[in-house]
Amino acid sequence: MRGLVAQRLLALFFGGVLLLVSIGLVALIVLLSMDLRMQVAMPPAFVDEFTETVNKRKFREAFDLARNDSSYLARVLTAGMGRLQYGIEDARETAYHAVDSVRASKEQLITYLATIGSLGPMIGLVGTVYGMILSFMVLAQPGKTPNPQDLANGISHALVITLLGVSLAVPAIFCHALFKNRLTRISMDTANVADDLLTQMYHNSKKPASSTVGDPRVTTAPVAKPVEG
Repeated sequence: MRGLVAQRLLALFFGGVLLLVSIGLVALIVLLSMDLRMQVAMPPAFVDEFTETVNKRKFREAFDLARNDSSYLARVLTAGMGRLQYGIEDARETAYHAVDSVRASKEQLITYLATIGSLGPMIGLVGTVYGMILSFMVLAQPGKTPNPQDLANGISHALVITLLGVSLAVPAIFCHALFKNRLTRISMDTANVADDLLTQMYHNSKKPASSTVGDPRVTTAPVAKPVEG
């Protein structure tokens, strides 16, 4: 009887641990789903406003616009524009480093998904092994004939913990692969759009003011935008 109570308490303990981990997993998935979106990484309104500001040769306003925006693209542009005075190649290199830096910060969150995917079955396995040990200790008591039904209940409670751990790992591993691939695509598109905007800003800064302001014949090439999907 004591062994059965201990096994039930064990199932409750490890079940509570897995419940807390699952709550963290859901919160992490929601956070990444909201953050890793093309509209959030590269807001169309920001791209249009930045392009229009650069075309009007309001470079200081364009820099302030990017610095005050928290999007992925704005942070990359801010880093690149800070080196634009030293040449377009220097600005591009700095922007690429900024892409890698922002990507690394987001990969840290994605890595937690893989960690949960690995820890879930391990936590369940620990609980199951300990539950099986308790069951065999009951079976090994001298002079007593254990109730087969009690042993079956104890073993089933132990196996449920493993089932919960594996069930937790499946969405964690899937979401890890999903968000990792999505981050790769967003990073590549951000780097391409940032390169186009920095190039456009650099060439506009080299043109005489009279040739770009007030002349309707002067147009700028459209900025390449990522294909949403």
